[in-house]
Amino acid sequence: MVERFLLQENIGLFGQRPGEPQEPRMLETVRRLLAAAERQLALLEAERRGATLVPTVVGTSGRFETRDQLAELRKIFEADKRPHLIVDPRPGLHIVDINDSYGAATMTSRLTIAGQRLFDIFPDNPDDLAADGVSNLMRSLNTAAESGQAHAMKVQRYDVRDASGRFVEKYWQPVNTPILDANGNLVFILHHVDDVTDEVFAARLAGRLAGG
Repeated sequence: MVERFLLQENIGLFGQRPGEPQEPRMLETVRRLLAAAERQLALLEAERRGATLVPTVVGTSGRFETRDQLAELRKIFEADKRPHLIVDPRPGLHIVDINDSYGAATMTSRLTIAGQRLFDIFPDNPDDLAADGVSNLMRSLNTAAESGQAHAMKVQRYDVRDASGRFVEKYWQPVNTPILDANGNLVFILHHVDDVTDEVFAARLAGRLAGG
């Protein structure tokens, strides 16, 4: 509780907008400190609370009902062919399963990441000190869990590791959809992404050419 309080205090402090112009290097330092605090808070909440503020209702459906629901969900995302990942919203945010399209898009495989914690497999790029993929994704998962509605994120930079472990710059359009049982309890979150990296790079190049 103390760690969470301190992180929230730091986020409030670093997030304040100064009334006077600041030196660019100072602003960049503050931006990185804010990103680090938000990331640490997201990781803390993922581990201790998961993607819900009411953990007592998560996973309360019957074992067989949940198993059948998962089987139906797998049929849907395998037939869809777009990249999908299923998240267990309970503390730890473990990956339940992915489809082959998601594995190809993120350079992973279901055999190696199923059962692992989401942010262990997909951490922020440590070389990008202002990275906000973890904190923004955690915020979206919570929004979906609390509202019971799908939440579409803005285009998000979220680098992923290749086979050698090197982080590759990537941009995504994510949508997080809560999956409820017959009683309205949250049992899974379906995470869908579209890889928009090529579009972002093309727009960046066009901007550079237009600027001379």
